[in-house]
Amino acid sequence: MQASTRLTVSQALVRYLAALKAEVIQPDGRTDILPYCAGVFAIFGHGNVAGLGEALQAEKDRLPTLRAHTEQGMANAAVAFAKAHFRQRIMAVTSSIGPGATNMLTSAALAHVARLPLLLLPADVFVSRLPDPVLQQVESFGQGDVSANDCFRPVTRYFDRIMAPEQLLVALPRALQVLTDPAQCGPVCLALPQDVQTFAHDWPEDFFHPALIRMRRPPADAQELAAACALLKSAKRPLIVAGGGVLYSQAWDALRSFAQTHGVPVSETQAGKSSLAWDHPLNLGAIGVSGSPAANGAAEQCDLLFAIGTRLQDFTTGSHALYPQARLLSLNIQPLDAAKKRGQPLLADVRTGLGQLTAALAGWRADPDWSASCRHQAAAWATRVTELTTHDPGDALPYDAEVIGAVRESATDVGLDSADNDIVVCAAGTLPAELHKLWRSALPGNYHMDYAYSCMGYEVAGGLGVKLARPEREVIVIVGDGSYMMLNSELASSVLLGRKIIVVILDNRGYGCIERLQIGSGGASFNNMLDDCVPEGGARSAIDFAMHGRSMGADAVHVRDTEELRRELHRARAASKSQVLVINTTHQRTTGDGGAWWEVAVPEVSARAEVAAAHRAYLQAKTRQRR
Repeated sequence: MQASTRLTVSQALVRYLAALKAEVIQPDGRTDILPYCAGVFAIFGHGNVAGLGEALQAEKDRLPTLRAHTEQGMANAAVAFAKAHFRQRIMAVTSSIGPGATNMLTSAALAHVARLPLLLLPADVFVSRLPDPVLQQVESFGQGDVSANDCFRPVTRYFDRIMAPEQLLVALPRALQVLTDPAQCGPVCLALPQDVQTFAHDWPEDFFHPALIRMRRPPADAQELAAACALLKSAKRPLIVAGGGVLYSQAWDALRSFAQTHGVPVSETQAGKSSLAWDHPLNLGAIGVSGSPAANGAAEQCDLLFAIGTRLQDFTTGSHALYPQARLLSLNIQPLDAAKKRGQPLLADVRTGLGQLTAALAGWRADPDWSASCRHQAAAWATRVTELTTHDPGDALPYDAEVIGAVRESATDVGLDSADNDIVVCAAGTLPAELHKLWRSALPGNYHMDYAYSCMGYEVAGGLGVKLARPEREVIVIVGDGSYMMLNSELASSVLLGRKIIVVILDNRGYGCIERLQIGSGGASFNNMLDDCVPEGGARSAIDFAMHGRSMGADAVHVRDTEELRRELHRARAASKSQVLVINTTHQRTTGDGGAWWEVAVPEVSARAEVAAAHRAYLQAKTRQRR
């Protein structure tokens, strides 16, 4: 007879997660065997405290439970943790029913868009339905089996509601398959009715001895590989666009080798930045709407765009108007991404696929004049970045580039040769554009940006998740005042958990990025800057962000200028607990170098002449879009 153990559903779930081990490739190439699930972020309520809470307490030495302050914040932190580990490890999150669960919907969508693993374990209403409607239950007038958790269906890769104990024997391995699948990777939701959490079952002993997790690396099909080689060999002016898939596949060495061997210049998406060291002679920098003049100039001239591990998002492609003249080759593990815009697909793991291409393309190189020209443009852009980030604004308010420079240069103030140890975290507003162009990343993963979902409020929680994943690195969160106000409570969690992060808040008093977009589309300034939003009887906003940071337990200071920012960062780097540094900035200045058109629909009819002019320009720009 098969050996079994009698446990509740919650106890079995926790024991299974605690038993999972994964083969993890570190950024330095070292391979470690580590727990696949590093812990569970939990905010308990009446739906999960008695069942799952009891099980987590019993296994806290093998599967740590971490306390957070908001459900969205803890889920964002879990997403960031997985991204910082290049999808090789996860954290789980559990909430009570109702608002606790739906607070995590934004994080699920974020993980879904960015192809990142996230295990969601929200409590659910009673499967017996006898006490219905319970506190926080969402009742459907037409569907008796619907709860708030059904909202997770469109924003998860796999959804299941555990209605009976034995279903967990099927659901957990299915969930693990999705979380670890290189092509289908994304968020998973296992909804746990609160009575089912407490039901006992006789579980097979071998269920708690799962196999070691090793990430699969599928090779390319022979015919697709041959077609891709033929396309590359016919190109004289190829350009690589390195996306997040390069990092998820740990393919940075393969990318560098391919670029050097074949003389192909490289540009980087937001997700792919740090795939190639910033000072590599063939690194043209950021591409697209927030791209460098070097990368975007090459995109407009290339005859083949080699998209590697990228979703070809509109910010990367200039809404598909940046390189309409080029043929498209897409190396990607995900079929949907590989076949976009009728490009030639090469379906494979990025690292494996690049290795196959290098072997099959022996002797082929891009046109030498093209490679030399791109190297020259890359060097010129590197010089320009230094100029932009070291500029002294004098008595004027600094803008983002000057703050970015102060943050990076502050590393030398504490005896470091460079800021290579820093991981910068950001997500929304003007900062992603400036960081994409100007931040210098020498090591894979040291640029951590959510620009797939561009989730305001991701930054502080994301910084905590990155610090949990990379405690040896200095994690610097650079965030605007608007995004900070969206979600900041995990700053207190970082203090509680003893995971120091440095938060640099740029206060431009509103949504400066959106105001510029508003005016650029012909509109009038409206409802974006705080000082313009005070109604009769209202009061001018006067938020003291440094005081707020101190109230959360962090050390905090408001600095006068970029020079003082550098000095305070010197102190912050030496500190042992989380730090907040606030600086007033202007949204009126941005880096004018580079950039590309971005499709934002402009009204056909308006009383404003500026809108009519913007609409004419909009229609003209659309004629360049790739069809």
